[in-house]
This record gives sequence, structure tokens and C-alpha cells, in this order.
Amino acid sequence: MTSPIARDTVVDALTERLRDDVLSGRYPPGSYLPPERELAAAYEVTRTSLKHAIVRLAQVGLVETKHGVGTRVRDYERLGGPELLPLLVRTVGPSWMGEIFEVRREVGAQVAAKAAVHITTEQRDRLVELAARLRGAADTGTAQLTECEIHRVIAAATGNRVYGFLVNALLNAYLEIRDVFRHAFDDPAAAADRIAPLVHALCAGDRDRARAAADAYLAETERLMLHPPR
Repeated sequence: MTSPIARDTVVDALTERLRDDVLSGRYPPGSYLPPERELAAAYEVTRTSLKHAIVRLAQVGLVETKHGVGTRVRDYERLGGPELLPLLVRTVGPSWMGEIFEVRREVGAQVAAKAAVHITTEQRDRLVELAARLRGAADTGTAQLTECEIHRVIAAATGNRVYGFLVNALLNAYLEIRDVFRHAFDDPAAAADRIAPLVHALCAGDRDRARAAADAYLAETERLMLHPPR
């Protein structure tokens, strides 16, 4: 039985509940949501609040509504984009993490290679500054966020904004559950040592070395994140 939602954040909470129900398979692609009156009654919300929640789901590409027909769940795996990754990770995370890390390695290596060719002096200075900040991070959370910013600078250094969007999509998915991976940054100095070869290769403008360093770094951090020491 569906539990009622607190009234203070009703549209936000209802949107999240419906989104989770869609992504978890309760309402599979191609199926229709229950009629509005029935669904609103189940969650003890008004039909107006329900309409607002459905509009939000449509905006992120999870459902589509046709007047007089109903609201159908879209085939989001076939038609969706990387903006859905944070939602999927938050809802059904474990089943997606292997694929996300695989793309992280492949895209990350290509981004690093291109960045090495196009990086500016300002971006080199920014990478050196961030690497030093990572080494001196006062806590795990700061180290994690600093490492994310390093990846954003590398993506920007490619000169290709689409790479920036792809990297942001992967980072946003990661940030949704970053607490799970905190152990990889418990020692900020060690984290800085791991990423140092990549930063050095980028600052040197060495495309092949940057690609190899990125591949090695991303493989090592994946291993640390997915298989923490006991």
C-alpha cells in the first residue's frame, strides 16, 4: 500500500516518489501510470500537485502525456540522455555503476589526450593549484570535491563543450552517491600522488602520456572505489 506524502514539500516529494517508481520498474517502459484520480488518491495529494509532478517527469524525459489517453512511461534506456544518470544512480545505483565506470575510463582517456593538445597556460596553472589543494585537503569531502574539479578543468581544456557535458554527467552521477566512495580519499596526499602523473602529462602537453596516465589513474581509482580494503 502506498504511504501518504507530507504536505509541506508535496510536489517535490511526489515527483521523487514517482520517479523512483518508474526507474525501479514499478511502472515499466511502455506502461501507463494509473489514472490521475486513482494515483492522487493513493498518495493523498491533489490532482493539481500530481499534474505538476508529472510535468517534471516529462521534462526529464521519463514520461509523456497525451490528452485523453494518459501518461505513458517512455523507453528511457533507448531514448534518454546522460542527464538521467544521476537519477538512475540514486534509485537503482548498483546495477549501473559498472557501466558508468567503464564509460568513465574510456571517455576520461580521450578527454585527457585532447586536453593535452589544447590546454592553456591558465588551465595548467589551475591544475597545479588544484593538485596542491588536493594534497593539502583537510578532510575527505574536500579531497573528493577537489578531484572532481580537476576533471572539470581537464574537460574544459579540450576546447570541446560536449566533452564538458559528458564529464559533468558522469560526475553528477558520482556525486549522488559519493559517500560510498569516501574511503578512496581518506588519505588526500595519496590521492594527490595517484593523479600527479596525469597532471604532469597535461602540463607538458604530451598527448600520448596524458592518455596513458588517465587510463591508469581511472583504472586505479575504480579499483579503489569498487573494492575497498577490508
